Amino acid sequence: MSLTVLIGGARSGKSSLAVDIGQRLDAKSAAPSDPGSNGSVTFIATAPSFDGDMADRIARHRTERPAHWTTVEEQIELAAAISGATAGLVIVDCLTLWTSNLIWAEQPDTAIRELATAAASAAERRDGPVVVITNEVGLGIVPENELARRYRDIHGWVNQEWVRRSDRALHLVAGRAAPLVDPWTLLDDS
Repeated sequence: MSLTVLIGGARSGKSSLAVDIGQRLDAKSAAPSDPGSNGSVTFIATAPSFDGDMADRIARHRTERPAHWTTVEEQIELAAAISGATAGLVIVDCLTLWTSNLIWAEQPDTAIRELATAAASAAERRDGPVVVITNEVGLGIVPENELARRYRDIHGWVNQEWVRRSDRALHLVAGRAAPLVDPWTLLDDS
């Protein structure tokens, strides 16, 4: 497992699966007498705390993770956060909010694409595994307002870039996963 992307809708089980992956890695790599002593997981959180509800969500997510994991809160500089993570598993939660953060930071679409490519490249270069969480936001109707259409379009591109570079991509629905495959592996007749 080098670069894994978990994609799906809200409450589809993406974050829970990522935490489970980290806990299983902890169980395999920790010394039996001192579980988790090696700091084997770095959790990169991209969520901004902009209101009471988000603050509550962030607090709830923190309690769902083991206390010995390293948490890095980074809303913009994702490539640097990934590159700076210590050895072991890196979990990024999530690209959905990261894309939104970049839009609110008034980054043009070209810059967001460049930042997504740089961050995905940083994940590819890591010696340890990376699990990235993201939402699929393009399954509904075309949004009525321009900002929502822009977000849907640029985030769709961000997702494509990360999945294209991934070793494994899983689409989660109701806590179950289906593998995503390159369509040309299914369409190629030769």
